[in-house]
Parts: sequence; C-alpha cells; structure tokens
Amino acid sequence: QVQLVESGGGLVQAGGSLRLSCAASGSIFSIYAMAWYRQAPGKPREWVATINSGGSTNYADSVKVRFTISRDDAKNTVYLQMDSLKPEDTAVYYCAARRSSKTGYDYWGQGTPVTVSS
Repeated sequence: QVQLVESGGGLVQAGGSLRLSCAASGSIFSIYAMAWYRQAPGKPREWVATINSGGSTNYADSVKVRFTISRDDAKNTVYLQMDSLKPEDTAVYYCAARRSSKTGYDYWGQGTPVTVSS
C-alpha cells in the first residue's frame, strides 16, 4: 500500500505562484510513476503532469511552461510548482501513484484545493 498526502493549496491572485507537495509513504519502492490531476467544480478530473521513476516528465498542454513537476527522493515527495496562475487553474489538485506503465493510478491522495482569483 502507498499513502499520499498533498499540501500547499490555497488562495492566490492571477499571475501568482503556488507549490504543491505530495508526500508518499508505505510501499514506495513499488511506485513507477506519480502524477498530478485536478478537478474543477462541475468538470471531470483532468490530468496535469507526470513524473516517472526515470525522471521523465510530461505535461498537459494547458499547463506546459507554467507548471513544473519534480521530486525529492530523499523526502519521498513530489512537487508541482505552479507559476503564472490563471483563474481557470482553480480546482482541487490530487496526487496519484501507479505501480507500472501497464496499470492505472492505484493510489490517490485526498486532494488540496487551489483557488485563483482574477
């Protein structure tokens, strides 16, 4: 089992920045990749970014250049640095982990809310 705990959400003005953290515990050796998703009110959950065990990263077009996913293996933590925030980035942000490239995301955090005011 893997436990994920997000933190760092909050209220920020448009153009501002926030850094989200996702602390992993439990069977972290089994993690192949970690990702950030988000869900805005009334909308389906949306993939934001992924980082795998080799350090490769991928981003949704809507956040490319503005967001950066990274990890600190010593702290078992994945980060999402969000810059140049827009009101449309308002959502609950979730951290997720998967055990292989052939499985879906098995583990999810509880989410941290981000609100960007205009």
